[in-house]
Amino acid sequence: MRQIVLDTETTGLDPAQGHRVIEIGALEILNRRITGATYHVYLNPERDIDAGALNVHGLSREFLSDKPRFADVAAEFLDFVRDAELVIHNAPFDIGFLNAELVRLEDGPMKQYCGVLDTLKLAKTLHPGQKNNLDALCRRYFVDNAGRTFHGALLDAQLLAEVYLAMTRGQETLGIDIGQPTLATGAPTQRQQRSGVLKVLRASEAELALHGAYLAGLGKDSGDSPTW
Repeated sequence: MRQIVLDTETTGLDPAQGHRVIEIGALEILNRRITGATYHVYLNPERDIDAGALNVHGLSREFLSDKPRFADVAAEFLDFVRDAELVIHNAPFDIGFLNAELVRLEDGPMKQYCGVLDTLKLAKTLHPGQKNNLDALCRRYFVDNAGRTFHGALLDAQLLAEVYLAMTRGQETLGIDIGQPTLATGAPTQRQQRSGVLKVLRASEAELALHGAYLAGLGKDSGDSPTW
């Protein structure tokens, strides 16, 4: 199964108010393995950036002024995600912006190119009543996000990929690398593979006598007979 973990940065919060996509970051997961294939681009929005958005991602209009427009990269972007399942945290936000960009090109929506899995919806199902933003999920699943000073589309996609794989791994691995035999799969344990049977060590007569004396002492101190 081919999945693309994707994140965007934007000029503001609402594409209906003319806000635009200014960064796209995406990476490929194939059969639950991060392949190393990525797609990353900064985009010239041809408009101002809200102060609140600038504080989040740090991408200024000046920095983006010489970058390509969405129309310039749409074909290569769609080729990268085509026929995959997009894995996005709070997918309605990013898909809404990408759909708005495609409408400007008289194309779209994104669902004609790929499916979508919303990891925020999944996280709320797994962890109801808890914080489920990306930073909280990184802490919960021990994903190192120390370098996340600003939000960045490719960095956030990389973090989300690790969180998503951890979040969907399930209990069958019990912390063991994927592909290793576990009790949940019915495979024999390493101890069983070595010997075939479990060796039972029985106490010697001397050890039994010491244990009996210890229990007698407990009974004397407590005024009652031990139950074991």
